[in-house]
Amino acid sequence: MAAAVTAAAPPNLTSLSFHGWRKKLTFSISPTTLRFFRNSSRTKHLTQVLALVDEQQQQQVSFIEEENSLVEALIGIQGRGRSASPQQLTDVERAVQALESLQGIPDPTSSSLIEGRWQLMFTTRPGTASPIQRTFVGIDFFSVFQEVFLRTNDPRVSNIVKFSDAIGELKVEAAASIKDEKRILFRFDRAAFSFKFLPFKVPYPVPFRLLGDEAKGWLDTTYLSQSGNLRISRGNKGTTFVLQKKTEPRQKLLSTISTGTGVREAIDEFISFNQNKGIGEPELQEGEWEMLWSSQEETDSWLENAANGLMGKQIVKENGQIKFVVDILLGLKFSITGTFVKSGTTTYDITMDDAAIIGGQFGYPVELESKFKLELLYSDDKIRITWGYNKIVFVHLRTDGTGQK
Repeated sequence: MAAAVTAAAPPNLTSLSFHGWRKKLTFSISPTTLRFFRNSSRTKHLTQVLALVDEQQQQQVSFIEEENSLVEALIGIQGRGRSASPQQLTDVERAVQALESLQGIPDPTSSSLIEGRWQLMFTTRPGTASPIQRTFVGIDFFSVFQEVFLRTNDPRVSNIVKFSDAIGELKVEAAASIKDEKRILFRFDRAAFSFKFLPFKVPYPVPFRLLGDEAKGWLDTTYLSQSGNLRISRGNKGTTFVLQKKTEPRQKLLSTISTGTGVREAIDEFISFNQNKGIGEPELQEGEWEMLWSSQEETDSWLENAANGLMGKQIVKENGQIKFVVDILLGLKFSITGTFVKSGTTTYDITMDDAAIIGGQFGYPVELESKFKLELLYSDDKIRITWGYNKIVFVHLRTDGTGQK
């Protein structure tokens, strides 16, 4: 081929920016036993990871069948529901209704299990949401939590945005009271930033008194699991919330990726966790897979990015065919088709050589070829982690639902 793709050395640095804060994250990929460790410092890190894995295995999250159906429906939905497809929303609502019909703990507001810090995993976003609610449910880049403490002299429900372990969090607090066995009444009355680099809290200027009724509301707990780990609540604005105290490993990984902080470490931990569980060798499963994260930023050449899977979607077929598809603009797509051949227990030889720019029923051929090895580090019906082109680590999410449990 005259226009073969030239492999570019991946940079070892990527950046994340948010509202003036800038944090650089270093990624270093080395082909060894766990594919991330070569020297003694990495060996030390591996020891730390395995220690965390042992602790996690002792505290594995367990769900009953109906709860597990909801968790499975949530995995792969980004932005806590913002980017969910109609089918995903239907699956979540069906699972929510199934749990609500079970009732769970009969009087959740009277149970100590409702107390503590809950991570927000999913929420609907009605147009009538209050300004305070929109502040929290509309944030996709950081983790969002809710704290419930009712058995104190000052009962409170608080919404929390956690920026990172290194930066801190924003907490908006509400005075709370119990109306009945399911409903909590609340009124927001104070808010503050807690920064790790400051010895004091910074007030968050919200005129709660001027907000009037917008600063108060109620929250019904329609399901609280017997384990106290899963909660479904519905608010006075019509919003449905799904919250968990503990998350299963895949949820934890996806949550970390959504924040963009500590992704490398989360992948290390996740892979080690599953290796320790003795899960069988992964297979390259058919279906449509959307790239969620890679250890290298896109290069200046979008053709190179597309041909090597650094952007867009992968379509894997059982007949050994694989296709990369990237939306360009105005209905135009870039498509490159190739083949995959299994070359080892977890490795595949990929050859991409049939490229075209497609608009409707018409296509313009592009002379392009790319060859590389793909190694599966982890794969199930929802998530796939691979070593791909130029030893770049990729995380893909399945988007078609084919074959999913």
